[in-house]
This record gives sequence, C-alpha cells and structure tokens, in this order.
Amino acid sequence: MALGLCAALTAPLLGGCFFGAAAAITAGSMAAVDRRTVGIQVEDRSIQLKADSAISQRFGENVHVNATVYNRQVLLTGEAPDEATRSAVEAAVANVQNIRLLVNDIQIGPKSTFSSRSNDAVLTTKVKASLFDAQDLFANAFKITTEAGAVYIMGLVTEREANRAAQIASGVSGVNRVVKVVDTITEQELTRLTATPNNGSNQAPINSRP
Repeated sequence: MALGLCAALTAPLLGGCFFGAAAAITAGSMAAVDRRTVGIQVEDRSIQLKADSAISQRFGENVHVNATVYNRQVLLTGEAPDEATRSAVEAAVANVQNIRLLVNDIQIGPKSTFSSRSNDAVLTTKVKASLFDAQDLFANAFKITTEAGAVYIMGLVTEREANRAAQIASGVSGVNRVVKVVDTITEQELTRLTATPNNGSNQAPINSRP
C-alpha cells in the first residue's frame, strides 16, 4: 500500500581521461531527460551537500540520517536515538537556504546495520529496474530511495504516474512500505514538459500546488 506524506502536494543528487569523459556524457544524458531545469538540478546538489554537512558536523556518528533532495524538497530518512535528536536534525537541515519543503520521516531507534543498508540498496536497484521495465512510465522522472525496506518515491510527476510507480514498487519482493513524496503536475503540464523540456532553459520549473 502506498502512503502519501504531506509532501505529496496535490493531495498531498577515477582517474583517466576516458572515464572522465564517459562520466560527463552520462551526466549530460541524464540531465537531458530530467524534468527539472538545469538550475534546479544544480541547486538540488548544493542543498544536498549542505544538508549532509549540517547533519555530519553536528551529529556525527550519533545518528544515521540520509537527506534526499529533489526539486528543492528534502526528505530525511534513517534513525535517531530519541525524539529530541530527531527534531534537532530537522532543525539543523531547515537552516539550509532555498529548501522549499522539508519532510522528516526519521525513525526513533538504533542505527540500521550494514546488512540492512545493503538490502535497502538492492531494493532501490530492483525498484528502479521495475520502473524502467514499465511501458507506461518514464522512469527517469522518479528519484528512488529506500530505508529499512520502505521505498520513497520522489519526482515531478502526474498523479497517474505517482500511483503507477507506487503500485510497481509495492510489488517488488522485500518492499514493506511505499511512500510518495512527490510534486504533482497535471497531464497538460506533462504534455508541455514533454514537448518543451524544462531542462536546458532558464524557465522556472513547474511547482505543484498545495
């Protein structure tokens, strides 16, 4: 079953010339199919670095918290030892400039094990692969992260796309929860984005409506 957080707004980031060139080509190719503007993609990377730094500098090894950023939305997942620390992590990240929305889904409890995190990485890969296999979805429109078997779906997508992605993710073996943290656009906005992508222009990205 898919659970929509408040961030689901409508109802809710080697040596050698060859490898360097290949990485640049890959990054460019991914940017070309991203629904965010290039400017927003750069801003998201900056927010990601600042959020990670804020968590690391203040809390160090006392918590296991991941910040995932998409379209200036920040999703916090992982574990904190108590409610006070959970709130303190949120407050520290909230000080980062240009965040549009902050969603805190940090769980209270001991830090996850290496085995658990490895399993989460496998689940993320499986969900991404399943989205790519779907003929009725544009997989690159989604950002997927997994924590303790819970799959979080982010993206600038229609309600139809979000629900379909959640359905696919929930069918992946090992997934125990699916949470949509998306910016929802209309089918008409999707048509415009497909015809004239935000990427590569200075046009402001579509922001979903509260």
